[in-house]
Amino acid sequence: MSTLYKAAELVKTKSNDRKSKDKRINKQRVMMLSSRGVTFRYRHLLTDLESLMPHSKKDAKLDTKNNLYILNELADLNNCNNAVFFEVRKKQDLYVWMAKTPNGPSVKFHLQNLHTMDELKMTGNCLKGSRHILSFDKTFDSAPHWGLLKELLGQVFNVPKGSRRSKPFVDHVLSFSIVDNKVWFRNYQIVEKTPANTPGFNPLVDKEDISLVEIGPRFCLTPIRIFEGSFGGPTVFENPEFVHPNFVRQSLRKDKLQKYSIRQRNNLERESRLAMAEESRETEASDRRVFQ
Repeated sequence: MSTLYKAAELVKTKSNDRKSKDKRINKQRVMMLSSRGVTFRYRHLLTDLESLMPHSKKDAKLDTKNNLYILNELADLNNCNNAVFFEVRKKQDLYVWMAKTPNGPSVKFHLQNLHTMDELKMTGNCLKGSRHILSFDKTFDSAPHWGLLKELLGQVFNVPKGSRRSKPFVDHVLSFSIVDNKVWFRNYQIVEKTPANTPGFNPLVDKEDISLVEIGPRFCLTPIRIFEGSFGGPTVFENPEFVHPNFVRQSLRKDKLQKYSIRQRNNLERESRLAMAEESRETEASDRRVFQ
């Protein structure tokens, strides 16, 4: 009797182990947070990305902008192996860090041309928590640093099968395209023609017809540097075409100052011409009484 009891207990423990064993291969989790001084538009973008990535976990704001190696410890505490950090400078420039914690690599982007979901008000829609398809431009295979960015973006934005808060549906596409050495991000809904949304639906013709409708958000990422470590380390790639936004604003201020100086010089020249004309009228050579 005891032998039968032990055999039953052994079968029960094996079945429990089989149920509790995690069969997932892809176990990516992303920690998302921002620095102090973030504006409302950047905060809305962080919320939009969190809704698109059900495998992400949002953390509190980070007080420091210098000691970024602390983010490795925060990611370890949150049981995350990826990190996305929004670093805001002067309350107008947004730099996006993406890193594989704790060993790297990591990349620093400058984010521009931002339009959140609330600003766009597109007609596209998708299920919250659904998985998406990642679409990369063929230019990502043209250079080693683009290939590295493709792998990093894929591991950050790819939603693992069976992750928390995810739903077993695929109804939208995340597109990454390279134009002018910048990464352009778009989010599209996959729309299939059905009798409900297509008048005059023909199952023989319209069955395989699929279209894309943009959802949002949309933004542009300019790579600045790629580091070997996580949030630091030796530089693997540096973008020689990147111009710091401070230099852009400085050149604009210089142009305005040059316009002002040209206008002031023209005013002085005009006043001098008027003064010389007034003096020439008052000379004896121009006085009509000389010829009387």
